[in-house]
Amino acid sequence: MEEIRIIEVKQSVFEDNNKDANELREKLKAEKTCLINLMSSPGSGKTTTLKALAKELSGKINWAVMEADIDSAVDAEAMVEAGVPSIQIHTGGMCHLDADMTRQGLSQLDTEKFDLVVLENVGNLVCPAEFDTGASKNVTILSVPEGDDKPLKYPLMYETCDLLVINKVDVMDYFDFSLEKVTEYAKMRNPEIEIICISAKTGEGIPELAKWVLETVKNWNN
Repeated sequence: MEEIRIIEVKQSVFEDNNKDANELREKLKAEKTCLINLMSSPGSGKTTTLKALAKELSGKINWAVMEADIDSAVDAEAMVEAGVPSIQIHTGGMCHLDADMTRQGLSQLDTEKFDLVVLENVGNLVCPAEFDTGASKNVTILSVPEGDDKPLKYPLMYETCDLLVINKVDVMDYFDFSLEKVTEYAKMRNPEIEIICISAKTGEGIPELAKWVLETVKNWNN
């Protein structure tokens, strides 16, 4: 009987993507363009946070946003209204972006003009964490109404991220949410993860987040 060949498709996909991601990172490094991959569940406040950052970063840095969604251009339109150059990427039904899709999006921006590009990934706590986009840093937002147990339920998201932004702290009194617990759980998954608490609505913590962004860009470009 002829020997049956077994092909590990998933492993092959990840290996190819990782190669593409590393090549993209090298290209962006040469151009002195920092790429931050922003991930979270739908409704956590990614776009609202970016709009708040737009005010804080005004005049301090040249940056742009790539919005990734299955459909619509709502988020890109919101960022343009906030004064930040933006493009919209439609994923064709896919729940994440990979390195090649990120490269295609970046090709529509003159990246050499920007110190920073933020990729607002598809709202999802699973798939986006599995694929390296070629970003310099990975950031995830967790909103208070989602609960403090998310690092336990979606470990890879927190293992792959450099920064956890806890959003909507202005409503913490109304929810059973423990900052102590979420910190413990996040550090359990990733001892090196940094944590910043904000309210994108009220502006609390936004200066600290903007400082982190500026330092990240500075370190990437040096």
